[in-house]
Amino acid sequence: MMVTSAAADSLTGDSGRPARILVVDDEPSLAELLTMALSYEGWEVRSAGDGTAALRIAAEFGPDAVLLDISLPDFDGVEVLRRLRADRPSLPVLFLTARDSAEDRAAGLRAGADGYLTKPFSLEQVVGRLQGLVGVTGEPDASVLTVGDLTLSVERRTVHRGGAEIILTAAEFDVLHQLMRHAGRVVTEEEIRAQVFPGPGGGRTNLVALSLSYLRRKVDGGREPLLHVSEAGYRVASD
Repeated sequence: MMVTSAAADSLTGDSGRPARILVVDDEPSLAELLTMALSYEGWEVRSAGDGTAALRIAAEFGPDAVLLDISLPDFDGVEVLRRLRADRPSLPVLFLTARDSAEDRAAGLRAGADGYLTKPFSLEQVVGRLQGLVGVTGEPDASVLTVGDLTLSVERRTVHRGGAEIILTAAEFDVLHQLMRHAGRVVTEEEIRAQVFPGPGGGRTNLVALSLSYLRRKVDGGREPLLHVSEAGYRVASD
């Protein structure tokens, strides 16, 4: 069975080494979550909780891109961006913020940010935007994964099998995406939960198992099984 994954396991930047990402956010839980998720993608990640630390770490670490919260305890993200760009004018910066007004969005972009994500956002959004900013290497279409006759488009968030579209919920799509990124190997429940169901909500109910149950009905129903469950975890067949 043919497997193609344009972005999986190929997360180096233009330099040929793993991309370096600096996460700047004063919410420790969010900074930790982003650091864990981006490290799982194969990138080198550092984090800072305020502007002063961000500038110091940036000088030492030499990031390829920065995830930057606008609201920081010492000075705001716009000022951090201005100082970062004074040394590295082309450094990619993606603003993260709880502010969702058109004025705040415009102010961030006028300051020179390369993009803007409003909280709450999905980890897939963050990863996708960073892939574009750091020039992730891969096949011509880095947003499409294919396993046999099953195709998933990250950009469009659509899934087709044998040419027929399969309608999935957001959680089901994200679980399937994680499995297809690692087609052929077992992905543990803990790995999926960390990416798709972070925080205490994912632990009260086994959302991973529930999503897989629905996925198997929708993806495998009446056709050659692609989704497999074992004691170790879950797997999309690769042959």
